[in-house]
Amino acid sequence: MATVASLKTNAATWTRPQIVDLFDLPFNDLLFRAHETHRDNFDPNTVQLSTLLSIKTGGCQEDCKYCAQSSHFETELTATKTLAVEEVRIEAEKAKAAGATRFCMGAGWRDLKDRDVETMTAMIGEVKALGMESCMTLGMLSDDHAQALGDAGLDYYNHNVDTSPEYYDKIITTRTYQDRLDTLSAVRRVGMKVCSGGIIGMGETLDDRAGMLETLANLDPQPESVPINQLVPIPGTPLGDVDALDPFEMVRTVAVARILMPKSHVRLSAGRREMSEETQALCYFAGANSIFYGEKLLTTDNPDLDADKALFDKLGISGEA
Repeated sequence: MATVASLKTNAATWTRPQIVDLFDLPFNDLLFRAHETHRDNFDPNTVQLSTLLSIKTGGCQEDCKYCAQSSHFETELTATKTLAVEEVRIEAEKAKAAGATRFCMGAGWRDLKDRDVETMTAMIGEVKALGMESCMTLGMLSDDHAQALGDAGLDYYNHNVDTSPEYYDKIITTRTYQDRLDTLSAVRRVGMKVCSGGIIGMGETLDDRAGMLETLANLDPQPESVPINQLVPIPGTPLGDVDALDPFEMVRTVAVARILMPKSHVRLSAGRREMSEETQALCYFAGANSIFYGEKLLTTDNPDLDADKALFDKLGISGEA
């Protein structure tokens, strides 16, 4: 069974106090260090563009307190059946035409079931046939299911750790932190790339944010993609009335993630629609170099394409080829 310790890199290991010290740096010092790291490893004016499609919405058995898809909470979300493979192909074509290079597919499931594997692998095939990178998030994976997705050509699997090990059971009780790590380990064993990050603004402490990044930074190898999500409060969920996050906290978290994981793509993910252009610009400067491109994430709104294009023009940023 995988653990945080067993997944650590044998190179430099980040400790919780070291990460807290980074968060505590003066803002300008933190951004300088983060941008320097970013510039050493990436073109600072290029951002990877992904599009996310919900292929099965709602009815999830998990009780993630931030999520509209949970069957435990009364929200305005309407559950849907799994999309047909042809519908997914059409949406992937639209995403490619709009400039996305990666197409991500998400299902509101606790875990992938045998009965759905054939449909998932067919969707992967359609996306790959378009010359796009493919990513899925389908809940927990067994070794056999990870192998089937890998054999179908899936490039990335997303499975977020969400928060720190200590705060995790305050947010989710229907699966454990260890379950998360086991799925990430299964993904790695079959050679797929890992997309794993978390959410800030759920009432966690700075130490919890450091703990989340500690887990991610000490995976071996580090995740190729690290989505940093800002909580979007959903009415009807237990976190529906949480106070808005201070924008500087988002910028700091992106900056620390960049320093800890210098070669990972750090994705500015959910909550971007609620951010000002100035906050987004600071996040790009701090090392964010990936976004979801399109007007909808799984269940929350996203900036429209024109708004993103306008901001990119102002900043001199272009999409990654």
